[in-house]
Amino acid sequence: MQRHAHPSVSARAAKIVDEIAANADALRISVSTGSLGERLIDMGGSALGCLEAGRLLGEVCMGGLGKVEFTKSSGVANWPLGVVVSSTNPVIACLGSQYAGWTITDDASGFFALGSGPARALSRVEELYKELGYVDHSPKASLVIEGDKAPPPAVIEKVAAACGVNPSGLTILFAPTWSLAGTVQIAARVLEVSIHKAHALHFPLDNILDGTGTCPIAPPFPDFVKAMGRTNDAIIYGGRIHLFVKGSDAEAQKLAEGLPSSSSSAYGKPFADIFSEVNGDFYKIDAMLFSPAMVTVSNVETGKSFHTGKLAPEIVDASFA
Repeated sequence: MQRHAHPSVSARAAKIVDEIAANADALRISVSTGSLGERLIDMGGSALGCLEAGRLLGEVCMGGLGKVEFTKSSGVANWPLGVVVSSTNPVIACLGSQYAGWTITDDASGFFALGSGPARALSRVEELYKELGYVDHSPKASLVIEGDKAPPPAVIEKVAAACGVNPSGLTILFAPTWSLAGTVQIAARVLEVSIHKAHALHFPLDNILDGTGTCPIAPPFPDFVKAMGRTNDAIIYGGRIHLFVKGSDAEAQKLAEGLPSSSSSAYGKPFADIFSEVNGDFYKIDAMLFSPAMVTVSNVETGKSFHTGKLAPEIVDASFA
């Protein structure tokens, strides 16, 4: 990829994180200070949280380079409430920040989490950053974890050190899948999964100029597998994206044809059923399934657009019921 100057995702996200903390009471979340001086924001674990907390969490995940807004036109008739996600820097916002690509473990405590958000761009522990050519510098790091508990002190030390910040400059935001905030922030990944799949399909990332996505919000369910199934189904069977690209029409058409979830052999039934069939081994599921249902790719250099895929409201209904 060509090397471009980009805004600091950590600096931009820090402003949103401070807004979240300042409005903790209104958002029904809790803010505390950990033993090493780190800031911990519970957005749906012990705290109740809310849909608005999830919307803001989605914007933190995107490093302040994306907008997450509510809509009552999700495209799925029985579940009209959804999110509209947009970014003018979709590759950095989605792959450079939002993607949950940082595996964080601690053998002593048994802690395991996939970290997302702008702290990833400070740590650069993933090989992906060599390809992105993106480097961030900031004294403040924000890490988002899809879980109901904050990491132990040993993990805080590791994360802060990897990011090159003092623990007092680190904020951990967490919300489980089955919470109000959690279900919204996952719906807000509808654009991210399409950028990730475009990368897997070897489409030139520099040719992705802009993007937007829409996804219904899954009703929370107090069971991890069911909640995970619903949030995945929202994107796989109810998600829509529109990418604006440059390059040849042949490349744009190939991207459009490869992006929809229906291109996967695993497509066609609720995700919880698919998960059960592989005995709960997430990595046995075809990775090409994790993408939106309906795709439009527009080539800004030729004016031609390519439409592929379709919504599957009957599967969304079966999953959400």
